[in-house]
Amino acid sequence: MKCILWTAGDISSRIAELGRQIATDYEGKAPLVLGVLKGSFMFYSDLVRAIEPCPRGLTMDFIRASSYGSGTESTGDVKLKTDLKKEKVAGRHVLLVEDIVDTALTITTVIRYLEEECDVASVRTATLLDKHERRVLSYKPEYVGFTCPNEFVVGYGLDFDEEYRSIPYIGVLKPECYAHLGIKPEPAESGESGDE
Repeated sequence: MKCILWTAGDISSRIAELGRQIATDYEGKAPLVLGVLKGSFMFYSDLVRAIEPCPRGLTMDFIRASSYGSGTESTGDVKLKTDLKKEKVAGRHVLLVEDIVDTALTITTVIRYLEEECDVASVRTATLLDKHERRVLSYKPEYVGFTCPNEFVVGYGLDFDEEYRSIPYIGVLKPECYAHLGIKPEPAESGESGDE
């Protein structure tokens, strides 16, 4: 690891703050908390438990979105995979949980799908990391854990080629860790890796 950006304690404290704010904002709205897999699973799990008091009728589900292969750069082609029942989602207030938003290609594709195909009442986004320096599309998440520098980050669910997800903190991956693969060491959205 080149450096640690946020410790497990930093992450836990910030999630507790976000959970309280989300509980207040969704009071009386019976939200559907929708996690974007795979990268968001740790953040999603901890965030849902931090939403206290829990709004009545809160339900949980997942959607899979991907725009990355095994590299560090997005392909720009976002693919969605879900078994959401549209009739159970229509009219719901959705809290979309993502690990990291940088280009905003994936998150805006998921939002468009929810609004146009599923006819949801509203969509807000909670992201652990916001890497706004790399925006391709104009988008601002409603709930942000941390503003992320323009570096390739791993840990706490974020991966590089399926590795490093289980690290309890978030750090910058050394370029040497992926240089042998012939991948140029440019920052990318780790959370939107090819498995999401």
